[in-house]
Amino acid sequence: MSAERPRRYAYLHQKTIFYREPVRRHSTGLLQQTTYTLERDTGACYNEAMIVDFHTHVFPPRMKEDRHRYAQADAGFARLYSSPRARMATADELVSRMDRDGVDVSVILNGGWATADFCAEVNDYILESVARYPRRLVGFCAPPLATGDVTSPQAREAAVREVERCVAGGARGVGELRPDTQMLQGPEAPDIRALVEVIRKHRLVLLVHTSEPVGHVYAGKGKATPDVVYSLITAYPDVRVVCAHWGGGLPFYALMPEVKEGLTNTYFDTAASPFLYTPQVYRAVADLVGAEKVLFGSDCPLLPQKRLLTEIASAGLSREEKELVLSGNASRLLGMGTG
Repeated sequence: MSAERPRRYAYLHQKTIFYREPVRRHSTGLLQQTTYTLERDTGACYNEAMIVDFHTHVFPPRMKEDRHRYAQADAGFARLYSSPRARMATADELVSRMDRDGVDVSVILNGGWATADFCAEVNDYILESVARYPRRLVGFCAPPLATGDVTSPQAREAAVREVERCVAGGARGVGELRPDTQMLQGPEAPDIRALVEVIRKHRLVLLVHTSEPVGHVYAGKGKATPDVVYSLITAYPDVRVVCAHWGGGLPFYALMPEVKEGLTNTYFDTAASPFLYTPQVYRAVADLVGAEKVLFGSDCPLLPQKRLLTEIASAGLSREEKELVLSGNASRLLGMGTG
C-alpha cells in the first residue's frame, strides 16, 4: 500500500471507518514537517479519529545487521539489544506492520545512548524516515546526555545543539529519555535545565522511560521509578511529559490529591502493557487520572501493535474513551487537528 494514499480502516472490527487527508504542509529546516487533519466524507459514517501508536522504535538497517558491534561499544544499547532474539525493526518494516495491523501513524523514538555518535546516527535515521513517510511517522529525537555523574558545559551545549538540529529537521518531541541513567544529578541539574529550555522553546513533548519499583526483572527495566519520574514532572510542571509503560505505576499514586494535582501535564502510554499488567490496568488508570491521559503505545517491534489494539478493544473502556486512547489524546499532543 502506498505511504502517500489516504486510507480507510475498520475500527477494531466495528463498522466505524477512518479517513485521513493532508490539508496543510509546513516546511522547516532540513527536512519537511507535515501536519494532517481528518476529513469526513458526506453521506458516510466516520470516526473522527485515526489510530496513533505513541511508542515505537526503529533502527538503521546497518545497526540491525551489525548489532554486535554497536553492543560492544555502547552499554545502554547492549542491555536491550545485544541478544539476537531482541527484536529490532527498520522504518520500512514498521510501516509494513502498521499496514498489517491497521495503524495510521506511529511515533518513532530514539533511546538512551551512552555514545553521542550512535545517538546522532539514530536521530538522523528517524528524520530521514519521517521525510520518507511524512503521513505515517512522527519523529522524536534523543539528546546525547552523558551518563556519568558530571556533565561538562561542552557536552551540555552539544546536547542542546543536537535537539535544535533535530527540531529543524522535523522532530516533534524528545524521547525516550531515561531518567535513571541520564538524570543522575537530579531534575534540576544544568544539563536537564538546558534540555527543558529547548523543549519549552519549541513546545515539544518529552517522553520518558519508567519502570516499576516492584515485580519481575526484565532487560531494560532500570530504576526510573515513580518517585524519580515524579521529581522531574514537578520540577517542570508546564512541560508535557509522557510516561512510558504506564509510568511505572505512577497513576496509582493519583489517589493522593497532591500527586494528582501535580500530573496536570502528564500522560501515560501503554507500551509493553501485556508484559507488565493485566488488562484491568486500562479501566483502573482511566478511573484514576482520566482516559484523556492515556495513550496507545505498543513498544513495537517488542510487541505487535495488533496485540495492544485487541487488548484495548476488550478492556472495558467506552467508545469515547477508546477514541481518546487510540487517537484523540495523541492528536492533541502532536497538534493534529480534526475536521
